[in-house]
Amino acid sequence: MRGSSAKVTPPAAEANGTGFDVYLARRLSLLEARVHHLVASRRELDAFPDDQFRGLYVSDEDVDRLLTGSRPLPEHDEILVELDAATHKVDDEECAGPLRSRLFAMAGSFGLHPLDVSLLVAALAPDIDSRYERLYGYLNDDVTRRRATVGLALELSGASALDAYGRGRLLGEAPLLSGGLLLIEDTDRPFLTRSLRVPDRVAAHLLGDTRSDPAVAMLEEPAIALDLPGVAELAAALETGAELVYLRDRSGSATRSAVAAAFSRSGIGTLSITFERLDPSADPVEIAALASREARLSGKGLLAGPIEAIEKAGHQAVRAFAEQPCPVVLFGKMPWDPSWSRRVPYLMDSPEMPEDLRDQLLEAGLEAVGDAGALDPAHLLGQFRLSPEQLLRAIESARAHSLAAGRQVSPEDVQAGARSQNAAGLEHLARRIVPEVGWEDLVLPRSVVGQLRELSSRARHRHAVIDGWGMRRGGGRGRGVVALFAGESGTGKTMSAEVIAGDLGIELYTVNLATVVDKYIGETEKNLERIFAQADGINGVLLFDEADALFGKRSEVSDAHDRYANIEVAYLLQRIESFDGLAILATNLRANVDEAFTRRLDAVVDFPVPEEEERLALWEVCLPPGLPRHEDIDLAFMARSFKLAGGAIRNITLTAAYFAAERGGPVTMADLVIATQREYRKLGRLCLEAEFGPYYRLASELGGDDPAPEEAPGPRGGRGQRRAAS
Repeated sequence: MRGSSAKVTPPAAEANGTGFDVYLARRLSLLEARVHHLVASRRELDAFPDDQFRGLYVSDEDVDRLLTGSRPLPEHDEILVELDAATHKVDDEECAGPLRSRLFAMAGSFGLHPLDVSLLVAALAPDIDSRYERLYGYLNDDVTRRRATVGLALELSGASALDAYGRGRLLGEAPLLSGGLLLIEDTDRPFLTRSLRVPDRVAAHLLGDTRSDPAVAMLEEPAIALDLPGVAELAAALETGAELVYLRDRSGSATRSAVAAAFSRSGIGTLSITFERLDPSADPVEIAALASREARLSGKGLLAGPIEAIEKAGHQAVRAFAEQPCPVVLFGKMPWDPSWSRRVPYLMDSPEMPEDLRDQLLEAGLEAVGDAGALDPAHLLGQFRLSPEQLLRAIESARAHSLAAGRQVSPEDVQAGARSQNAAGLEHLARRIVPEVGWEDLVLPRSVVGQLRELSSRARHRHAVIDGWGMRRGGGRGRGVVALFAGESGTGKTMSAEVIAGDLGIELYTVNLATVVDKYIGETEKNLERIFAQADGINGVLLFDEADALFGKRSEVSDAHDRYANIEVAYLLQRIESFDGLAILATNLRANVDEAFTRRLDAVVDFPVPEEEERLALWEVCLPPGLPRHEDIDLAFMARSFKLAGGAIRNITLTAAYFAAERGGPVTMADLVIATQREYRKLGRLCLEAEFGPYYRLASELGGDDPAPEEAPGPRGGRGQRRAAS
């Protein structure tokens, strides 16, 4: 056979060290033999082979030659016979094991016909062997055209340029083009002279490179295959021909792990990507085509989500992923919209990760870094909603903190790592507070502290009780914990919320009413929905301070304003019931909160005004050991005489500390008395001698204002009773 002794032997692929693809090498050898034949044919018809300007102009002799036509290859040439045989059958011994042909697998995955393979190899040759650049320049009769043209590729593949079937393999939705395996360039030229190019990623794959396309690699998200409830159902759907699956996701679900396990059962790998890292300027349709090509090249199924990240770009963005010619699994929190795809998806809810499996995964992760210790997984992460991938990233973060500190992983490290998995979206709508206080900082009646501890325990064990024991079935109820803190200002409601957040190892987010309330009808509800949606995706405590402003009582409808105000409360009643997180409503006016919220609350904690014993403890707490104190301070007198809440006591001690700092000495009793007078003025309360006692004159002389006497007219000044706030 002509040219059969000339073999193309490119260097072995270095990516996996398996050697050059045997099947591809055979196809290149056959291509080279055909090139030999075409070169010989060109020379027979070339009148001036030694013309140094050949290929740069068209002479009269060239015109005559073109008019007479060139001699085509015989249709039954022995090269064609071997080419067809090689397309349908590859030596099993040569291509077994690590040398299994990627080109052969690609032909099956993309549905390539024998002619498609020949066209692809013809276009690929210059990227593998630089000799083909000059050979193609010669065959194209143009030294600047160093790639195969449509006409040349058809000729090298044994197809006629007049054959509709052959031309059709390079038009429209042909597999080579729709699969992204071949690009046609110079579209302004006549069809037969347009250049063909194989994308670099496809060429690299055929040479053994296992790296993904850069545009896809930046979106890849690891998926840990775990045998979870629901995996068998999902695998059965994929194996019975479901081309599209949609999983309804929720925070902490093990979606990626379940899909990876289902694909594994079906005998394929998983290409897992996230839309959350998609560049806003990127074209989702183009990314979908690249991801599909990558999945088909590597023999994997495509897993992508969350759908909310691209749905706002339009239905065509979702449709681009949903209708790719490979197994596709999409997920998101939104219900499936039939307009997203012409395919009918298989719908199911994302499986949850059981508590025992989460604990095992945590223990295994800690053991892998050599710091399992005596950490209790249930106590550490029972309150967190983490996917398996987030859990392992939390362990990595904890390990990094422990290494930086030069110690073993501590519970605080693990919880800090879990918090680091929170999305940052809620910080645009609420103020984040990192807890800095604990149970020992609370000065409250024992019964109130007991209720707060019960609330913390409920939040920590809710997954085990609700999901594990099935204690909340039906009704669309969420897994959230909602509590109402009621009491006068300064009685410790916000601080208690911070203590609970600290006990759970999570953060506190205080809702900013300025970002919620909107004068336009319906906008307040939209803002609240954004807050709840973001809060569902984080592990934190959501605090609605001054909650009566939002959760107020509904009233009788007398005009449109009442109607829309009632709609806002009705929305909150529905949304708080389906909430999956931990929310605390704090109010000074419990009577103003709509009674319908009571049934939906898991706990109601009343914060009383502190008694004398509690006030004394508050004075001690608010004057920390690091603060210099004068020996004349009488905290027992302060606690006995002034009936103040903890917030007011804190303000007084802070003001007194500033007085002492200005003076450059310790805090004295005079500082506390003057600061108390200032706080009384701010609160609009009278400064009575019965309260200030022996310090009444001190408050009058050093406070910058005359305290009001108990009776008017009084013995000092006779000006009658006067308010300290005047």
